[in-house]
Amino acid sequence: MQVHAEYHPGLLESAYEAALVFLLNRNGISNEEQVNLPMYWKDEKLSKHYVMDLVVNGDTIIELKAVKYVSNEHRKQLWNYMHLTHMPFGLLLNFGNESLFSEWYHRKDDGTIDKLTWHNNRINNFEEF
Repeated sequence: MQVHAEYHPGLLESAYEAALVFLLNRNGISNEEQVNLPMYWKDEKLSKHYVMDLVVNGDTIIELKAVKYVSNEHRKQLWNYMHLTHMPFGLLLNFGNESLFSEWYHRKDDGTIDKLTWHNNRINNFEEF
């Protein structure tokens, strides 16, 4: 991935996000950054909200990390966003190590989330970014 090769580990998450957004825009790929996701208690909207790092093509959440180790809490954050938005695809990217970490997920209509393997990854050319 160009962003990881150019910037290497050690920067803030926001630096990787800015570079990724630049490349997505340059390639004409629709994206929104720092997307607010409202919180509700039952039917009442609360004063707090979550913030998703990137939403690509209106159906894929990209959760960026710049940490030494990816934990289940990082995965659960993405999965919760997918459940709350009903978006079918999610990508967890960690720029915090020498090698780029990525995991793709798919949310089925019944709400279950499966990890995608490389051969069934929906964006096979994502490495160009």
